[in-house]
Amino acid sequence: MDTARKNPDMPLPKKNPLSLQLDLSKFEKATDEEKRQQDVMSESTTFLKDGFRKLMKNPLAVGSIIVLLAIILMMIVVPHIVPYTYSGIIKVEGVKDPGAKNLMPFEYSEMEKAYMAKGGKIFPHIMGTDELSRDYFVRVVYGTRVSFLVGVFASVIVVIIGVLYGSISGYFGGRVDMIMMRIVDIIYSLPDLLVIILLSVVFRETLDFSKVPMLQKLGANMISMFLVFGLLYWVGMARLVRGQILTIKENEYVLAARAIGAKPKRIIWNHILPNCISVIIISAALEIPSAIFTESYLSFIGLGVALPMPSLGSLASDARSGLQSYPLKLVFPAVMIILIVLSFNLLGDGLRDAFDPKLRK
Repeated sequence: MDTARKNPDMPLPKKNPLSLQLDLSKFEKATDEEKRQQDVMSESTTFLKDGFRKLMKNPLAVGSIIVLLAIILMMIVVPHIVPYTYSGIIKVEGVKDPGAKNLMPFEYSEMEKAYMAKGGKIFPHIMGTDELSRDYFVRVVYGTRVSFLVGVFASVIVVIIGVLYGSISGYFGGRVDMIMMRIVDIIYSLPDLLVIILLSVVFRETLDFSKVPMLQKLGANMISMFLVFGLLYWVGMARLVRGQILTIKENEYVLAARAIGAKPKRIIWNHILPNCISVIIISAALEIPSAIFTESYLSFIGLGVALPMPSLGSLASDARSGLQSYPLKLVFPAVMIILIVLSFNLLGDGLRDAFDPKLRK
């Protein structure tokens, strides 16, 4: 270039022959729309919002949510629509109907047929009746409500106690962690069924539930079950949270929080637990079907809610005596247990796929 500038008469070097082979018609200027697309930035999101967005793309998880919402809506609406109660014998014009025993779904007794022949209206027995002339559909709905609330309440207890205990043990470590984990090992070795039986016997003999109507409806067995959930079932959650915190507390942002003088409570609450939220949500969702199944088999063997309050397990147990003649009485509560447990399990799997960073593509 310096030689060319000094001697203007010198010819310029020839262009590269490869540049002559390019089709310039394929290179066009960007349109205004394409320029605007480049200016649009990605939408801001959070960890929870991004996780729930991925959850909504899982058809099994969405189907489980729909089923669970339908069950919750049924538990809320049905007692206000159906005129029968879970413990009341069917009446026609205020008179008890002894002929309404063991009716098939949408079947009516002779007294009800005579009343309908006169122009009266009777709400149909959607699932028939039981051996005591009680509407079975209402009893299944109340049994579903009991089992559902037991599962949710047990999950809340497990999450609160397990997260607090596991956070303290994992954060402080050392001797504190060793002592607390040995306590967990001792609790983990206790047989839950034996503890429930012992507590129910003690409560039945020592406590008077007649003064508290709500406790009287639940009975000593159910109260002892709640206590066992609070005393024994949180150890798995505590171990899981402790393992997560032992890894997270070694990160640089935790060291920076310690360096500026942040207290352990603030570090655990603001810096460590938010990074464990995915594990906590998944474990809580999977704990609900476990608690429901525990309540169902305890009610099946007679250690559930006090009579006449129904439970899905107690309804299935009562249906054994007439299994050959009335098999539907076992099918209805069993199907409801399967729907609830399967829906929560599929929802838990969907939450794991959506919130676990290790499973993201």
